[in-house]
Amino acid sequence: MERPRGLRCGAVSYFSAAMTLDIDFVRGQFPAFSEPALQGIAHFENAGGSYACGQVVDRLTRFYRERKVQPYGPADPTRLGGEEMDEARSRMAAILGVTAEELSFGPSTSQNTYVLAQAFRQWMKPGEAIVVTNQDHEANTGVWRRLAADGIEIREWKMDPETGHLNPDALEDLLDESVRLVCFPHCSNVVGEINPVTEITALAHAAGAFVCVDGVSYAPHGFADVGALGPDIYLFSAYKTYGPHQGLMVIRKTLGEMLPNQGHHFNGGSLYKRFTPAGPDHAQIAACAGMADYVDALADHHGAPAGKASKRGAFVHDAMRAREVALLQPLLDAVKARNAVRLIGPSDARLRAPTVTLALTGDPVAVNAELAKRGIMAGAGDFYAQRALGGVGVDAAKGVLRLSFTHYTSEAEVAKLLDALDDLL
Repeated sequence: MERPRGLRCGAVSYFSAAMTLDIDFVRGQFPAFSEPALQGIAHFENAGGSYACGQVVDRLTRFYRERKVQPYGPADPTRLGGEEMDEARSRMAAILGVTAEELSFGPSTSQNTYVLAQAFRQWMKPGEAIVVTNQDHEANTGVWRRLAADGIEIREWKMDPETGHLNPDALEDLLDESVRLVCFPHCSNVVGEINPVTEITALAHAAGAFVCVDGVSYAPHGFADVGALGPDIYLFSAYKTYGPHQGLMVIRKTLGEMLPNQGHHFNGGSLYKRFTPAGPDHAQIAACAGMADYVDALADHHGAPAGKASKRGAFVHDAMRAREVALLQPLLDAVKARNAVRLIGPSDARLRAPTVTLALTGDPVAVNAELAKRGIMAGAGDFYAQRALGGVGVDAAKGVLRLSFTHYTSEAEVAKLLDALDDLL
């Protein structure tokens, strides 16, 4: 039987069916759910930042208590600090299906794309082209658009103004021998639709272009097997994937060695240092191994077989997505038919991430404030996606209401949200 599209286009699936998550076990991995100050508060702004899992909190605490010295020296504290940083890189790279040298850490995804754009600015010639979308968060569109000042042609791949859909057929019309890079999101932080990364990458590669995918809004819903998906660059933020405030950037070796070094000259021979101009945050990089610990904990608890980390990651990915789809559909059904609400993006939960953006006839900021009074954390504003909102005819100055969750959200929290929306909308 064919798998629903939403479970196929995010990451490669290695198992025939997603199993049911043990939600009590899942929530038990997050200290926030037992924190007295957070009792009674339902977190529906996960697209802005998720709770940190206990494994990350423990590793970060240990590093600051025991390893807060310059890493990679011979003494135990400094040696162990360096080993923990290397562990984070190697284990997360394995989950992502790439080599450890192809994974870089930086202070944020916005910083990582900025550095990356400077490398492309030096590498490209005037008259060559980059394709960007109007569906993206500003981090993966604004930095590229600025290169127009250096003679780089910027071509915009526009989404459908009614649905927000990015049609791959429209991309084909923009591709020719002058295009060097195609940039697009795995899914938009306001539209939510999951884009077919492998299909789009194949189109770009056939035209001789590299591909840069912003995975920030997708990664919280399951880590992608980047090696299998095929893009040359894949970026996401650890603070949205249950970790610390770091940006993770995969650059495949062929491209990474081709681009000019952006780090210290003596680091030019190290692929994962070439795009890190400043000294890295040692503690937060080490703590990122906690994200791999969490994936392993879920995989082991739910009976995933031993084997490649990317396959175990795909097992966890599918279980996360299956739970999110089940929780998301009632929310979409509750809002899509309301006269005072416009749902941005698909109304089929299988086609999107659980990031639900609503354009309201009323004031989204006021509605968000009312939700807060009821113990619901949501979001209101433009979410650094002004171009995307404008692309679907929404006034970015007014903003939208955004409701976003992950696999750790409970049925009771969704019911609480639905009751509040019934009253407020």
